[in-house]
Amino acid sequence: MKMRWLTAMALGFSLTAQSQTLFTYGTHKADAKDFLRAFSKNNQAGPADKANAMRQYLDLYVNSRLKIQEAYDRRYDTLPEIKAEISNLRDQIIDNYLSDPKALDRLSREAFARSQKDIHVAHIFISLTNSSGQTDTTAARKKLEEVEKRLARGEDFGTVAAKYSDDPSAAENRGDLNYITAFTLPYALENVIYSTPAGKTSKPFTSRAGYHIFKNLGERKALGRIKIQQILLAVPPGADAAAVQASSRLADSLYKQLATGADFAKLATTYSNDLVSSIANGNVPEIAVGQYDPAFEQYIAGLTPGILNKPFQSKHGFHIVKLLEIKPVSTTADEATLEALQQKVMTDDRWKTARDFIYARVGQKPGLRRATISETALWAISDSLLDYKPAGLGRSLTPATVVFTIGKQSWRIADWIQYAQMNRYRTDRGGIKPYSELMDEFRQQAMYQYYRDHLEEYNEDFRLQMSEFTDGNLFFEIMQQEVWNKAQADSMALLSLYQKNKDHYYWKESADAILFFCPDETTAGNLMKELEKDPAGWRRIMEPLRDRVVADSSRFEWSQLPGLNGNAPKAGTHTATVINPTDNTASFAYIFKVYTTASPRSFEEAKGLVMNDYQNILEAEWIKRLRAKYPVKVNQQTLNSLTK
Repeated sequence: MKMRWLTAMALGFSLTAQSQTLFTYGTHKADAKDFLRAFSKNNQAGPADKANAMRQYLDLYVNSRLKIQEAYDRRYDTLPEIKAEISNLRDQIIDNYLSDPKALDRLSREAFARSQKDIHVAHIFISLTNSSGQTDTTAARKKLEEVEKRLARGEDFGTVAAKYSDDPSAAENRGDLNYITAFTLPYALENVIYSTPAGKTSKPFTSRAGYHIFKNLGERKALGRIKIQQILLAVPPGADAAAVQASSRLADSLYKQLATGADFAKLATTYSNDLVSSIANGNVPEIAVGQYDPAFEQYIAGLTPGILNKPFQSKHGFHIVKLLEIKPVSTTADEATLEALQQKVMTDDRWKTARDFIYARVGQKPGLRRATISETALWAISDSLLDYKPAGLGRSLTPATVVFTIGKQSWRIADWIQYAQMNRYRTDRGGIKPYSELMDEFRQQAMYQYYRDHLEEYNEDFRLQMSEFTDGNLFFEIMQQEVWNKAQADSMALLSLYQKNKDHYYWKESADAILFFCPDETTAGNLMKELEKDPAGWRRIMEPLRDRVVADSSRFEWSQLPGLNGNAPKAGTHTATVINPTDNTASFAYIFKVYTTASPRSFEEAKGLVMNDYQNILEAEWIKRLRAKYPVKVNQQTLNSLTK
């Protein structure tokens, strides 16, 4: 798999047929744009003589296209192994192409703008569910009208919230949610709040749970994220006065110890009831706006960094808090900031809105066509199959009845029922979804799956990458069959070639040596010291390093030895360490014996070179056969226009 992938990336081929033909081979055409794309990938530095380099590369490109076409004609693309590898790669990379870059950029920049301020917000919630657990939209609507009427008269928002809101905390906090910022609340609610000017009240917003009215109580420059160290002495709900007093006395005692130099971390580990921070020396994970109790957030936001503060009582108990740092939000929409926001966007519910472009594109091409069936009958058979109710009008339909089609693909009642069984219940335990809502989701899911399955038709970059990978796989497979495997298996031909060309297989100046490849310079230095003590024991020295260091023991020509720096090697010494600037790995060689004159290679010593020569012979003969099968005609006018 790895070799096929590298081959695909190195070749950079595509079978795209565009408007300008560079050459034909048999009945097939090669487009100039595909050639230029491949040439650019393999000549990124930019050759000095571009025209000459391009003409030389054309010969390689033509031969490669012939090999790939032969692989297609042999139907190698239908081989199970090839299909599995292509499918596996598609699954690995497809998610990178399913997002709309414009939507992602828009949502990220919107989140950046919103993150620049915190909004103090109050909330009135009117539930669609009554006290008996039943949906009662009439009663909810009546309560909403009463709330709107009172707010329109100018009554205090907090007073109305305390009286009418179905939020359990409203009676105590008068609907005050404290400050929020981007990502604090669900995206739909965030949109309402950030669209409401300071001091104003929003229009009612309808969610699946009920009606929401927000008031923007005020805005401030974004506070950012807060780092604190705390000791929490928890007071259980309903604790009597004696228990509260005992916790208060302990808090005062710990504060006095801290004020006289006691170690905060040790006391937090010993006494704090906060299970998360107590095992981290009292360090609380970074606090975002809107994450904790409003009173607690207001308290810590007003502290001075580094100062020990007296115990503070909240509804959870007594806190001894030290503010460590307030990390301000980034005020510059630079690349790093936007990339971080993009990651948050893609894990947030707002990302669902970015799929709208998929539904729009599939809706335009090829389009979703609904079948002309009675909705009443469809719901009736759905009731029958899902809840075992009488089918009624649904008897006219069967599981094979088509509900809608996208392109040439049909979704049938059986598909609908399977989807409904899996998705009919709301994830927030809000009951069963209406069929109309569920059907909308089913259609969207089908459109998304169709887009995913046919992404090559919608995204040119994805199509090109998949085409390049497929061609690379086929190139690798046919080279194995026609050249590499044949050369490896024909030992008699290799020996014959060696015997006929012994004069070509000579050692130049060489050395018996071991090449060491280390993960870093320090490891290389330590290994050198050990080798200097006992070179013959290099295998023993390598034993504990086998997982980190690679050793290659053989005879090497001087040009193959790292770290000689133009000098002749000396037996019993090591070469200088060579550092790879890309990954800081280090390599060097230890020299055992030096050969200063040329000498013939035995067949075993020359086998790699002989095999390479034999592969070249096999490939050249094969290319002749391919060029006879697929006659090549280059459009010189097009080629000249590319080389100018």
